[in-house]
Amino acid sequence: MGKKVLVDLTHPFHADIPVWPYFAKPKIDTMHSLAKSGVLTQKIDVVMHCGTHADAPRHVMEYEFDGKRARYTHELPLDAYYGDAVCLDIRVERWGLITAKHLDDALARAGVTHEEVKGMVLVLRTGIHLKFDDTKEYYHYSCGCGREAGQWFEKYQPKCVAMDMQALDHPLHTTMGKNGPPAMNLIGDSGKPITEEYIEQFGIEAYAEFEKDVFIKTFGKEKYMEAYGKLEDHGLAGTWEPCHKYMMGNGIVGVENVGGDLEKVVGKRFKFMAFPIRWWLGDGAMVRCVAEIDEDDLNPVPDRVYKYGGF
Repeated sequence: MGKKVLVDLTHPFHADIPVWPYFAKPKIDTMHSLAKSGVLTQKIDVVMHCGTHADAPRHVMEYEFDGKRARYTHELPLDAYYGDAVCLDIRVERWGLITAKHLDDALARAGVTHEEVKGMVLVLRTGIHLKFDDTKEYYHYSCGCGREAGQWFEKYQPKCVAMDMQALDHPLHTTMGKNGPPAMNLIGDSGKPITEEYIEQFGIEAYAEFEKDVFIKTFGKEKYMEAYGKLEDHGLAGTWEPCHKYMMGNGIVGVENVGGDLEKVVGKRFKFMAFPIRWWLGDGAMVRCVAEIDEDDLNPVPDRVYKYGGF
């Protein structure tokens, strides 16, 4: 056994960091400079859902499934962001929807049982973190979770799920598609809206999972309520970020845009930590994700070098 080492699982923060499609990029200004004032003092204006960050339940819902008011960042226990973890290698196609089958397969390959998942931190590695940039490829065409993955998390009860993707949900479950407001239905590489592109590639039945009216038209209202009834009965739009809601509604912390040297811990067990600032009434916060692991257990890959933006 070697010594314990810390592995950074966080994308670097800077003024040109890639941000979610309708967020303003960070503003970083210098109030004092060394040459003028003898000290360096900077200030930032930033959306807390920027780069590697954690969501609080209050970000997506008014009440959790137990009927209590959804908690803010300061109301979550510190150990919600800390604990025994495993990095699951999720093998899913480009733009694919992560299902229970993908999660079961990754869990088995990591040598973790379903019974062990309760109270653990799951880190999902799809490889999209290697494409982190201000691009359609990272945002529009990311793979992602949805209703079925959210129900899987609800069933097995990890304390936290951290993902290397743009959000806890597939892009078409977000306002990048036809959910929202603002339901942006962004334009894809072909010049058509991404919803149309998805239908052309995967078919209308696959797309129906992402849009309530299309689901009902395709499969009927009864089938829709079988699929999304728990969310609808809770006063939530079913197809709008269902994985967020299944997680947050059950007190499961979510971390988005995990990156850094994630490749070093794929398939490994380690201690995970990602503490947010102690923000009173916060809806989420940027975090520094770190894995503590035995150095002899690291995957033999080089350190991550970032080449986007100002690098």
